[in-house]
Parts: sequence; structure tokens; C-alpha cells
Amino acid sequence: MATGKINVSVENIFPLIKKFLYSDHEIFLRELVSNATDATLKLKHLTAIGEAKVEYGNPIIEIKVDKEGKKIHVIDQGLGMTEEEVQKYINEVAFSGAEEFLDKYKDSAKDSGIIGHFGLGFYSAFMVAEKVEIITKSFKDEPAAHWTCDGSPNFTLEASDKKERGTEIILHVAEDSLEFLEEAKIGGLLEKYNKFMPIPIKFGTKTETLPKPEDAKEEDPAPTQEVDNIINNPTPAWTKQPADLKEEDYKGFYRELYPMQFEDPLFNIHLNVDYPFNLTGILYFPKLSQDLNVQKDRIQLYQNQVFVTDNVEGIVPEFLTMLRGVIDSPDIPLNVSRSYLQADGAVKKISSYITRKVADKLNSIFKNNREDLEAKWNDIKIVIEYGMLSEEKFFEKADKFALYPTVDGAFYTFEELQEKLKPAHTDKDNKLVILYASNKEEQHSYIEAAKAKGLEVLLLDSPIISHLMQKLETSKENISFARVDADHLDNLIKKEDAQISKLSDEEKETLKTDIETAINNKSYTIQLEAMDSDASPFMITEPEFLRRMKEMQQTGGGGMFGMGNMPEMYNLVINTNHELVSEILNTKTAKKKERLINQSLDLARLSKGLLKGEELTNFIKRSYEMVK
Repeated sequence: MATGKINVSVENIFPLIKKFLYSDHEIFLRELVSNATDATLKLKHLTAIGEAKVEYGNPIIEIKVDKEGKKIHVIDQGLGMTEEEVQKYINEVAFSGAEEFLDKYKDSAKDSGIIGHFGLGFYSAFMVAEKVEIITKSFKDEPAAHWTCDGSPNFTLEASDKKERGTEIILHVAEDSLEFLEEAKIGGLLEKYNKFMPIPIKFGTKTETLPKPEDAKEEDPAPTQEVDNIINNPTPAWTKQPADLKEEDYKGFYRELYPMQFEDPLFNIHLNVDYPFNLTGILYFPKLSQDLNVQKDRIQLYQNQVFVTDNVEGIVPEFLTMLRGVIDSPDIPLNVSRSYLQADGAVKKISSYITRKVADKLNSIFKNNREDLEAKWNDIKIVIEYGMLSEEKFFEKADKFALYPTVDGAFYTFEELQEKLKPAHTDKDNKLVILYASNKEEQHSYIEAAKAKGLEVLLLDSPIISHLMQKLETSKENISFARVDADHLDNLIKKEDAQISKLSDEEKETLKTDIETAINNKSYTIQLEAMDSDASPFMITEPEFLRRMKEMQQTGGGGMFGMGNMPEMYNLVINTNHELVSEILNTKTAKKKERLINQSLDLARLSKGLLKGEELTNFIKRSYEMVK
């Protein structure tokens, strides 16, 4: 029997492992199963190229929990180790067995899917174990070896009577980690980290119902049998070629990823690239809410089918973190860190590739099945708009397929919109003014007034639309957006279409003075306009610039303008051709005139959504009095 000290560069590596190497103790199982997978895949490769003269067979990895004995077993049927290899790969921690293997077989091993995570990964076992044993037999015709270490730098290494090829690691669980002896806990970790490992993983058994014999009676129970409980899917959809998958396969994999998600995804994007980096995966567009935060952290990052994290910020562009699915890349380490992501060139290339791939997929749908994109637009627009705001390259591509719906359900690209709106939407300065509503119900009267003038109104109602409009106004020439209840509407009335006022200039002055006196509110600027006689007598509009600044403040954009709370300022537009306005002007009783003005103003405020609280109560009370 050999004894000795583990060759490490610090006095005792185990406290270092417990405290600093891994932030989360549950990682130990991921590392050990990864090593077992690695050993199995290496054997598969060596048998394929004739280096190993053994039968590969159908190996599995088995996890056993011995609660009474306080032990966890991780057993594989991989290439195993000789006593010399245990000495080299386990005791000489600084030497990476996987690196040597990959270097030796770098040409033929290029596509073998080897995880290559040996060395320190094994020592994560000491995060939960007070003693660890390795019982291993190599595929070579050499005796088995038995290694034991109690968490100090001391180890023992002796011969073993193990007959089967492969490695068994036995963890004697420490008192402060007994939670890991619960089957539910281990099952949960395997489900989280190893659900898609490329080698079948057995954890316990399950009862399987068999068909009834032909001569069985109806009341006879169906026979059952105990079978291995394989907890993983070794060949998930993202490891296959898109040509080999049907739409139902993609949907089935989505349900496998998100078993509690009952709605099917809208569509998927299959990622598959091997140069200048390796990356596979499937991204799904789910139905999205208007909330920018609630949907994040649903994309899972894997490294060669080993789960790493579901926080993919830095790898996936931020605007796409609201999507769902899987990304798998061997170029991203298992122990991924924020500083690594920020500094690594491959990660930046991955992010750019994903942005381009998503844009290309959306453009393809737009070109080949525009009706489908229009039908799904409201469910995905928040991602597109966010991407157009945050990623310049995505903006350039999305500008060709981004859709702008009207209140009547038509959809236009920006280029189509410009052609559609000319010349009716061209203002006095020859600028194209694009009218939009942010709430079809609340702004209904304004929408109808615009449509009565032959104007088109878009329905732009996402929470970040103000920011996107500002970007569009900056990047496009000679266009501006104005909400349908803003103060730009009159600029679109051509001279030849303008109404002639029924009131004289003197009557207008008197009317304006009467209204200013009655409402006595400096927030309102009185504007007298000649409009159709059936248009509203009083309408409230808001300066578009001021209103948009307030909106941007509410969605987090106000800080960049260095402003506090924006003032309340409105335009009170009086239709001088309306019958009620003439009646107000001609009313002799001051009290009645004031009541008519305030009632008309409150109706306009009610239409604008500005009448609340005590003022709304008083308006209702006054209305009932007038009805009486």
C-alpha cells in the first residue's frame, strides 16, 4: 500500500476549495457527474479510433444515496484509471489530465464532445464530504486501485479487487452537509445540472406498467416491473440538426424545458455555428407581457450539455434576455464569472452572432409569411423595440421588418408608412407628422377627430415607445411623431381645408376673457380654433415635447435630461363654430356662463383622463343638478 502527501502548491487545498473555489456547495455533484461523463466519452473516442481494444457497449452513470451509511456514490463505466494515473491525475492537482488527453488526440478528438473538466473539479467533492474514496479499474489490463483521503493533505493508495471497468467515487458526507443525503435534494440537483448530459444517468428505479395478458380479466390490475430510472435526455433537440427536427419536436423540447408553461412558443430560432466559436442552441419567442423585468432569466446556458447558469446577461444581448431556450458553448467555462464575460472576446462574438441570427429569422418571417408576423406582433414587439433602442446593428436590420400598426389593425413598415401618409400628414414646414394613440379607448374621441379629417392614426402602446420615437426622429430625416391628443394636429390642416370662424375678432376676445376668468387655472393655455361644427366644443391637448418628456421620466429616461418633475401644461382648444360655444358667448347670466364653461371643461378633462378625486365628485354632482 502506498501513502503520501498530495502534491499541491498550498499547504492545504481543501479549505480553499470550500471557501473560494466554488461559491455554491451543490456544484460538487455537477462536477463529479461531468467527470464521469468525460471519462465515458473519452473511452468512446478511444474505442472509435482503435486505441482502446474493449467493447464500449451502452454505458450509464449511476448515482446512489446511502442515507444510513451517510454516503453518496457516483459510478461510471468509463475508461477508469491505473494506480499510476490516480497518482498523476488525482494527487498532482496542478496537472490537468483532460488537457493532456486533448493535446494527444487534438485532431481526432475535435468533434468528440469531450467535456475536458478534470483535476480540480474532482476536489469539489470535499465541499460536502469529510472523506472521499476512489475505486477505479482502467480499460487497460491492469489491477484496480483504491484511493482514500480524509480531507487532509494525506492519502492512501492501494490495490482493489474491482472487476468491472470504470470508476466509483464514494463521498462520506460531512455533518454540515447531511441535506445532500435526501433523495429529493440529489434528484433536484441532477434535474437542474445534468438533465441533458450526453450519457444516460441512472438515479434509483421506477415502476413501469406493462400491458395486460390477453387472458386477463378486466378487474385484474395491470402487471408492473421495476426499471432503471434514467433522469436525463442525452440527445436534446439542440444537439440535432435543424433538418432532422419538425415543428412538433421544437414544441416538445420547449415543454421539456418549461413543464409549467402551458402556452406554446410563438416561434423558435435554431443556433448552430462552429467558427469562429462553437455554439448551438434553440431560442424561443414566448408571448410577452408589457413588463420588461418579469420575463428575464429564462434562457439556460450549458457547456457541452452541462448546465452552467440561467443568468445569461453578457452572453445574450440584454434585449433578448426576455426570450427562452438554451445556449450551449464549449467556449464558455463551467465556472463562469462576470469579469470573464466582460473581458472575453469570444463572448462578445457570441452576443453579436445571436443578435444577427435573431434579426435574420425575423426578417425571413417578414418576407415569407408576413401575415404570421403581423398576427404575433403585439406579443413580440417589446423585444424588437428594445433591441432597436439598445443595439445599433439590430436597429439597422429591424428597420426593414419592424411593423407599425394602425388603430384599425393595418400594419406598415416605416418605409411603407412614409408613402402612405404623404401628403396628408405633411405639416406647414413640409415635415411628415406621424400621429399615434397610446391607448385606443382613452383617446377614442381624439382618434375619431383625426380620422374625420382623413388622417391615419397608429397604435403605439408599449412602455418604451417614447424612447424609440425619439431615436427614429433622430435617425430619419424630416419626420416627427405626435400623439393624437397632442398640439400638432392643427399644423396638418391645410390652408384650403381650414374652417372659417363664425365669430368676429371682438367676440373671440370676449369669449377668451370669459373662459380665462371662469377657469382661473394657469396650467391651461386658451386656443380659439375654427373647426367643423360637429367637432367637440372643448378639447384638451398637451404640448408633445412636454408630454413625451414626462413619459420618458416614468420609464427611466428622465434622469438623462437632468430634470425634476415636469410641470402640468395643457392647451384648451375651443371650437368657435360649435353651437355650445355660441351659447356660452351669448349667455347673459354670469353664474350660468361660468357653470357652462366649467361643465364643458370638465367634460374635456374627463375625455383626457384628467378628472379625478374631489373634482370628479363635484363634476358628477353638478351634472345631476343640471339634469334636474
